[in-house]
Amino acid sequence: MLQDHRDRPGGSGPKTLPDAGTTGEGWGMDQKMTPTVEALVDAVAAATRAPSMHNTQPWRFRVSPEGIDVHVDPERVLPVADPTWRAARLACGAALFNLRLALAVQGRSPVVTLMPDHRVTTLVARLSFEHARPATPEERMLFEAIPRRRSNRYPFLDTPIPLEYRARLRDAAARESAWLDFLLGPAAISMISELAHAADRQLSRNPDYRAEIAGWTRYDGEPSTDGVPEAAGGPVPQPYELLPRRDFGSREPCRRDYETEPLIGVLGSLSDSPTDQLMAGQALQRVLLTATHHGLVASLISQPVEVPEICEQLRIGLGRYGPPQIVLRIGYGTPGVSAPRRPVSEVVDFV
Repeated sequence: MLQDHRDRPGGSGPKTLPDAGTTGEGWGMDQKMTPTVEALVDAVAAATRAPSMHNTQPWRFRVSPEGIDVHVDPERVLPVADPTWRAARLACGAALFNLRLALAVQGRSPVVTLMPDHRVTTLVARLSFEHARPATPEERMLFEAIPRRRSNRYPFLDTPIPLEYRARLRDAAARESAWLDFLLGPAAISMISELAHAADRQLSRNPDYRAEIAGWTRYDGEPSTDGVPEAAGGPVPQPYELLPRRDFGSREPCRRDYETEPLIGVLGSLSDSPTDQLMAGQALQRVLLTATHHGLVASLISQPVEVPEICEQLRIGLGRYGPPQIVLRIGYGTPGVSAPRRPVSEVVDFV
């Protein structure tokens, strides 16, 4: 159940994280309505498996017996690539969708309020524990796909994706109030390739942008709980590739050509408010988990939406009223390399 209610007051400040294996005072008093601390920690752990630009993991969770507040972590917002926090809200929306699934399989049906307090700019969503019900088969299916979903920057196979799967991916986006268009035919593929490369060239001319990518690159053998590992970055990017890839320090040559006719999708929202961006993030994660369930892999291309004038050209080219939020390359391939995640104790505060 989604609501957009901007004037609801925020919660109190954080307290020390309690032991995940115990139930503190006020916790677990109503087993039908309020999850235990351990169950909530498990739910937050699932939320942290969401994708984020450069794997910055720009979220923080404040948990109380009444619910969970989802915040953007300002210290993890990319100041060069994401000055408006659009990508951070997209990532928090994806984490919110995982959180919804995790609570659902625990027998909860939380009420979700997006942007609940305009006075707290970091607060993007509030979940309250008001309903208890069994999880649906689809919720269990998507939840089971969470640990298997990962970005894949390597070449895919030239195996066509069945029309039935494409329809299911479009439906997944629509169910979260977003849209997903697939680019079909040489003209459409050429359009997205030209726009993506133009955006990538414009962005890469900025030395601060390149330094920001380098700052979130994690080289082999370097212990880390965030950023993009060198092994997950794919082969060394080449200028002739159909879609541009960021350079995350890979030294691996490309041993196989990228697919000649990739399935490229553009996911967008009805408008471009913070609420719309959060909804697009939830739609993105539902699409990615649906794809994972059907044995598909995906990578995300955000350069075309990072440059406003190019994003506008893409919107016009698609004939859409609402703005594009992310470009997806979808296909069949081996599972990508898993990116590290921060421990739950670093992203959650118990109130």
